[in-house]
Amino acid sequence: MDLSEKVALITGGAVRLGRAMALGLADQGCNVIIHYHRSASEAYQTVSEIEQRGVKGWAVPADFNTDAELLNLIPTALQHTGRLDILINSASIFPREDFFTTTPASWDQNMQINLKAPFLLSQAFANALPENRPGLIINLLDAIAMRPKNHHFAYTISKVGLEGLTKAMAYALAGKNIRVNGMALGTILSIDQYDQDIFDRLAGKIPLRRTGSPDEVVKTLIYLVQAADYVTGEIIRLDGGKHLV
Repeated sequence: MDLSEKVALITGGAVRLGRAMALGLADQGCNVIIHYHRSASEAYQTVSEIEQRGVKGWAVPADFNTDAELLNLIPTALQHTGRLDILINSASIFPREDFFTTTPASWDQNMQINLKAPFLLSQAFANALPENRPGLIINLLDAIAMRPKNHHFAYTISKVGLEGLTKAMAYALAGKNIRVNGMALGTILSIDQYDQDIFDRLAGKIPLRRTGSPDEVVKTLIYLVQAADYVTGEIIRLDGGKHLV
């Protein structure tokens, strides 16, 4: 997909990996809409950095805990831009809990934000895309969903569901020329967020013996956007081989 004049919407795009992906797309000539919930100042800072790259950027708020705001995001984005070509479902929550400490409220919130939101946004995106215009949906998954364990329990199950949703949507939307793929991330965190000793211990459990970087996520994203026109329904695991052990 040639990104000139194209528009991408990134949920949770104001900070961390969302921000890195936004700037990576902007570097390739793509206009970018940043969705945010509480990170308003960070969202507008990211928009400023996007526009410094010579493309357009917008910041649009929405609270995914409420269906009304969730369902209004795509129409609001289209009011700003007039078109959407790419949807990246990146926003998620990550509460620390196990099977016994997961509450009904936490379960519902994880499913709402991590699974229901990508479904409803993808549905609205597909319905809004003009006939015969290629579209692309990318879901941010988690490598731990391949081998669920008893930690971050509701989060993990929501990501298991999102992997299934990714494949099901790829089949459902192929006839509309909309590709749907996923990136399942392992230990890929900004180095300034965590202690180096923690990173070193995590790296020792990864076959490649190192953690990943946001740059590697961006490179994979650009591949899926620009060079993978015949790829749909795929999950690329960026985890250094952790899913193998």
